[in-house]
Amino acid sequence: MAAESQRSYGFYSHPGAVIHVCLARRVLAHVLSSFFVKLSLSLLVLGALMCPSLLAQTTAPGASLPEVVVTASSQPESLTVPSVATVKKELSIIPGGVGVVDAEEYKRGRATTLKDALDYSPGVFVQPRFGAEESRISIRGSGIQRTFHGRGIKLMQDGAPLNLADGGFDMQAIEPLSARYVEVFRGANALQYGSTTLGGAINFVSMTGYEASPLQMRFEAGSFDSFRAQVSSGGVFGSADYYASVTHSSSDGFRDWSRQSNQRFFANVGYRISDDIETRFYLTYVQTDSQLPGSLTKAQMESRPDQANAGSVLQKQKRDFELLRVANKTTFRDGDETLTVSSFWSWKDLDHPIFQVIDQVSNDFGVDVRYDSLADLAGHRNHFTLGLGAMYGITQDNRFQNLLGERGLRTAENQLQSTNVDLYIQDTFYMTDSVAIILGAQGSYANRDFDEQRVFGANNTDRQDYWGFSPKLGVLWEVNPETQMFFNVSRSFEPPSFGELTAAGAAPGLVELDAQRGTTVEIGTRGRAGRAAWDVAWYYAWLDNELLSLGIPGVSATQTVNAGRTIHHGVEAQVDYDLLRGLFAPWQEATLGSGKQAATEAVKGDRLFLRQVYLFSDFHFDGDGEFGNNELPGMPRHYYRAELLYEHPCGFYAGPNVEWVPQSYFVDLANSQKADGYALLGFKLGYRTPKGFSFFIEGKNLTDETYAATTGVLKTANAGSAVYFPGDGRAVYAGVEWKW
Repeated sequence: MAAESQRSYGFYSHPGAVIHVCLARRVLAHVLSSFFVKLSLSLLVLGALMCPSLLAQTTAPGASLPEVVVTASSQPESLTVPSVATVKKELSIIPGGVGVVDAEEYKRGRATTLKDALDYSPGVFVQPRFGAEESRISIRGSGIQRTFHGRGIKLMQDGAPLNLADGGFDMQAIEPLSARYVEVFRGANALQYGSTTLGGAINFVSMTGYEASPLQMRFEAGSFDSFRAQVSSGGVFGSADYYASVTHSSSDGFRDWSRQSNQRFFANVGYRISDDIETRFYLTYVQTDSQLPGSLTKAQMESRPDQANAGSVLQKQKRDFELLRVANKTTFRDGDETLTVSSFWSWKDLDHPIFQVIDQVSNDFGVDVRYDSLADLAGHRNHFTLGLGAMYGITQDNRFQNLLGERGLRTAENQLQSTNVDLYIQDTFYMTDSVAIILGAQGSYANRDFDEQRVFGANNTDRQDYWGFSPKLGVLWEVNPETQMFFNVSRSFEPPSFGELTAAGAAPGLVELDAQRGTTVEIGTRGRAGRAAWDVAWYYAWLDNELLSLGIPGVSATQTVNAGRTIHHGVEAQVDYDLLRGLFAPWQEATLGSGKQAATEAVKGDRLFLRQVYLFSDFHFDGDGEFGNNELPGMPRHYYRAELLYEHPCGFYAGPNVEWVPQSYFVDLANSQKADGYALLGFKLGYRTPKGFSFFIEGKNLTDETYAATTGVLKTANAGSAVYFPGDGRAVYAGVEWKW
């Protein structure tokens, strides 16, 4: 029995060990206590310098707080671009994973990449390939084999697609600094935008003259000769408003041959024709040049992560393009009914030397008509949506030999045409005051037409058509005014893009591919209680014909084909908590409104705030003939990101953050090679105010960890496979901003 006891408790069973453990705990407690006391005092001193009133705001114990009365603003709101508060209320009736990222949050630090903007959006996995905009971006394992030119998500600007008509999209088309907020719809919860892909939709919503400053200037600089500047202006003139933003960014990059240079212009002009009619025109111009350092073997990454792939440098691999985009959105409102008509045209000129030189000029057109009604149905609350979206794209595709970065002989001259038509309908019916049932469906048609205008060998002219029907059923239970639980089951449908359809070998015509389809079940909850706020969802998706690079024997080992049954199962969680409140600035109660409409709400003081997101991603084959139940590669099974931030209501903030991948994960379908897990430490401090001067200082990867930010995906990898994309080394960035 004594032996069993000793085995059970290990070294704790030895009296001397107990003494050592107790002593170690006391020493550790003293060290941690001293550290946090010093940190708190340091933050207090720094905060007092930034906010002279900080110490004066401390309230003595037992002192009564004065009553605060908050008066609603009379500032009008755009019909075409709802405010952050309005859109959060609209999305709260969706029974599934949705969220809104307030741009003011990510503008408190470096705001260059999609990762900077979406790092704390639950369910979104985004990792730059080499510290730039080009990234692997995935929701629920969408487009899992893509580390470039995204697929599986509908990326939008102000409700109109940025995707080409065949489904691919460029991250460089987005300017996070010109956005007011970002809407994220995970999975079939993006049905209201006509999206039925596994990943859903991400919508960057622009600033308007109703919210923008007459003049704003922002400058950022930091490691790797990074520089970023923005000048923007917005205003309201009677029934019209405008917003315009010009940005320049450049960086030599952490790695060799990874220089980036981007110039972007975003503008919109809105006109309020009447109280119930508003139209808004959008203009976008992007010029982006990106050197591509390529991937490394694991040994190369571990020995010198800042090097480039020798072949990428030899061939001077790059991705440069110009983008011009014009769009319009017009909203008509009649009581509880709203009609929104959106349209766009985009032109893109791509110059893309890789193993060959790709020269493409694309023209894409789209229109979406959407009707919403909030009228009661049979005496119950109801929200009805009916919409029709259509896109057409035509691309002149020319390809040449890559002779050390120069164009050699022409190898292809093609015309690519894509057509998509989506009819969608959804109704949210409140059976009781707190329980709603949601029914929706979408019918989709897609066409891919490949015309080889000059034949080089076999004639590849071909055409493929796809039809899809995607129903959705959901239930929403409002447990109390601040807590919801939800359930939904839905179908997804994703036709292949030309990147998957184009034959890589000698086979003529397009590759015969079926559309990727799936069934997803989702259960979750979101809400707020006391100091805590959360958004947690569990999902399980059965996919058929997932588009994966399994290869075609005798044609290409990397050709995309339809896999058998695969499973995408995971958890998306965001949990925020105020660890401490009222350290130096007390929280108070405010009275909103008057009379019977009066309500009480907390006015924030200072706080120590823990923000955290967690992703569990269990993606694997389901009894595949070749791969069995192997894990799908490219994404870690566990991903955790957290930030501990002290915030003062005057605008001062400071604190550390961490990004943690605790386990290694596979980089190939055969599950023979793994990327190692990692932990990154960062720190951010700054001061942000609605008007006047703001600044930030942010450190990233402060321990200078060598790690793979993301990886490519191969069928079978070995020690010599160049599949790893190293993340940036230690970096520090600083920025200043002035709003008039």
